[in-house]
Amino acid sequence: MHDRVLNEAADTHPVTGYANRAYTEALAEFGTPIFLPRSGGNLLKRPICGTGSYDAMGPYPLFACADWSRLAEDFETLRGDVVSIAVAPDPFGEYSVDTLRGCFDRVVEFKAHFVVDLDRPYGVRHHRYYARKALRDVTVDVCSPAELLKDWVRLYQHLIERHAVKGIKAFSPQSFERQFEAPGLVCVRARLADGECVGAHLWYVQGNVAYSHLAASNDVGYRLSSSYAIYEAALKYFQGKVRWVDLGAGAGTSAGADGLTKFKEGWSNDTRMAYFCGRVLDPVRYAELARVAGAEGVAYFPAYRNGELA
Repeated sequence: MHDRVLNEAADTHPVTGYANRAYTEALAEFGTPIFLPRSGGNLLKRPICGTGSYDAMGPYPLFACADWSRLAEDFETLRGDVVSIAVAPDPFGEYSVDTLRGCFDRVVEFKAHFVVDLDRPYGVRHHRYYARKALRDVTVDVCSPAELLKDWVRLYQHLIERHAVKGIKAFSPQSFERQFEAPGLVCVRARLADGECVGAHLWYVQGNVAYSHLAASNDVGYRLSSSYAIYEAALKYFQGKVRWVDLGAGAGTSAGADGLTKFKEGWSNDTRMAYFCGRVLDPVRYAELARVAGAEGVAYFPAYRNGELA
């Protein structure tokens, strides 16, 4: 009965992208989805290995909800069920830092996301040059999720092997099947003349923002710089449909001079700070778990997961 009421509550407030429950359910192999009925958000409840306790995290890569002012109420209902909660709030969420501090014990600046205001000029000359160059060899189009799924799984497996991706970022084919059913997904692909898909990018549209979700290419796509053509086509496609495009941050936990940072920075014309937030619901159990893990006093949150693969 309780689940039916939650389902009905969610259905009366249709949302897309990361805020939609279907996206969180696509990550069910990493935790049990929890719907937060007051705020409209979603979490994943995870076992804390070998302890009999649980904690919760926001869906990767961003936590979104409809009513941030009621998030703290939802968290209170989880007291006694989970030890702690960790999320990375949507940088375009309708909240203030004070609102976050009212919900969480820990609110820290994580790193800036590169964003595009589509009402202003964007894209440096270097990037546009490589986009034109790539278009000599590839054709870029926006296709349906069903058209792309098989090729996408193949491209992403190449990315996993190339970069030794592990943890929640190493999505399974089954997870992708469900992610491709979540509303708001936009698929942009690059193909050779013979029809071979050599690169693709997934975006989720939510309100007035398009979020860069995942990108992958094979060796041919890398060699032909297909990502430049894909980005240019995607940004053109979103013009008139949304105001903002969130390209995400660079690699690592801080901004730097890596290639991904330079690539995203070259397309962007603005930045928006992303935060990391944590809430302890059971301080006694949290302290005990940190002590047993030898992680007392560490900056990582939650401390007892310090050193685990994210």
